[in-house]
Amino acid sequence: MLRGIYTGASGMTAMQVKMDTVANNLANVDKTAFKEDVTIFRANPEVLIHRTRDDGVGWVPMGGFDISPLVGKLGTGSEVNEIFTRFDQGALKRTERDQDVAINGDGFFVVQSQAGPRLTRSGAFILDRNGMLVTPDGFPLMGEKGPIQVNHNNYIIKTNGEVWINQAVGNDPKNFTSKDVNQWENPVLLDTLQIRTVDHPRHLDKVGQSFYNTTPESGDMRPVDQVKAPEILQGFLEASNVNIVTEMVNMIEVQRMYEANQRAITTHDGMLGTLINQVLRV
Repeated sequence: MLRGIYTGASGMTAMQVKMDTVANNLANVDKTAFKEDVTIFRANPEVLIHRTRDDGVGWVPMGGFDISPLVGKLGTGSEVNEIFTRFDQGALKRTERDQDVAINGDGFFVVQSQAGPRLTRSGAFILDRNGMLVTPDGFPLMGEKGPIQVNHNNYIIKTNGEVWINQAVGNDPKNFTSKDVNQWENPVLLDTLQIRTVDHPRHLDKVGQSFYNTTPESGDMRPVDQVKAPEILQGFLEASNVNIVTEMVNMIEVQRMYEANQRAITTHDGMLGTLINQVLRV
């Protein structure tokens, strides 16, 4: 009976972890470029049950030769194997903001955080007072030559990640211009966005603020293959890849499984109480 209680408890613990994952997915369904987390379970090792007498001597049925006949397998519950991130492409939404950039395909932007370079799929950038393209928290977007510094209405990001400016206006934020005035008479290549990937993205570590950090399992950052190079879209944002209907179904499923394990524990607890309070008194 105690084994049944432990098995039910392991199931409840596993379902609690999955519920936390589903709740986190639903909470971030509207977050730019958020990637869904998936919980994977595995069964605990099973044990074989053999039929024996109370004194431990095997009981051989008529015509049998096995000194310890096999009854069957007994499960010992389940546990969380891993929580991995699905990097499926999210829907692309047009915003018409020059600071918004989306990646259509595999790859990540590189952002210089306080803890070092970090990967991100979120392209919701802003221009700070120094003309740097930064995240809402102030971390600069990195190009191959360093942080991207541009002027308002004087930069174009092409689909291959190249950042072009009008040299006649320059990239000094004090030289403000408008799209109507800027004639692009002297376009020059300023820099190219750093677009990086890893060998095993599912093993990247989420570190908050839509950032990912590499792990020994994911491998180090490396440039994307030119054959599989993604498309960089200025004026777009990538939506999350969370399917709200699927997550609601998962939540209902988790609740049902949690309740089933809870009822199993209650049943075993009642049987154990009956054994202690009634049977052993006789």
